[in-house]
Amino acid sequence: MTSTPLETSSNNHIRIVLTGGPGGGKTTAADLFRREIGEKVVVVPESATLLFSGGLPRVDEVGARCAAQNAIFHLQHSLEIIQSSLYPRRILLCDRGTVDGAVYWPEDSGDFFEQMGTTREDELSRYDAVIFFESAAVGDMSIETGNPQRIESNREAVRLDKELRKLWSDHPRFTFVPHNPSFFKKITFGLAAMESIVAQLTHEKDDELQEALQATEAES
Repeated sequence: MTSTPLETSSNNHIRIVLTGGPGGGKTTAADLFRREIGEKVVVVPESATLLFSGGLPRVDEVGARCAAQNAIFHLQHSLEIIQSSLYPRRILLCDRGTVDGAVYWPEDSGDFFEQMGTTREDELSRYDAVIFFESAAVGDMSIETGNPQRIESNREAVRLDKELRKLWSDHPRFTFVPHNPSFFKKITFGLAAMESIVAQLTHEKDDELQEALQATEAES
């Protein structure tokens, strides 16, 4: 997929995706981190929840599933671009990313990324870091969150968790937050990982900006 001028201009953003199987705690972690850090962080909401809660039918028919995942993918792209434009130089925390849709794509409907006009590698490169929250279903704990759009059984949640981890784990900055019987301990671990990653990325981005400024001065 070719980047738009708006998206290209926002490459200096720190963009982190929080993902994992259903009931992993990623949405809670994103909200807590935003509250802790404040205005430096902008949360990009989960596009699937926005669409399904807004009336997009959720059915098993193959054509409908393909259409739904197509809409989710492109909404995710658009939300990230819009947030980058509205909130320059802030940290974008994405509640799921463009790669997630591949696990919901019907198996005999062609390659998900090819159908979206992109590649898995290109979509992974959209994000500076990936933090994967393992589903509580892995520990045979309830994944009931009060979200009416969360309809997966524990067995289905475990399958999705494994497939999502396989899709995302090739990212060079992939962090795994394992299931813990104590949700508090799990979230604490996840928040510490997020804080460390943000500090590293901020330092790297500052160095890149400084190098770019020095190169510009040398040319002038």
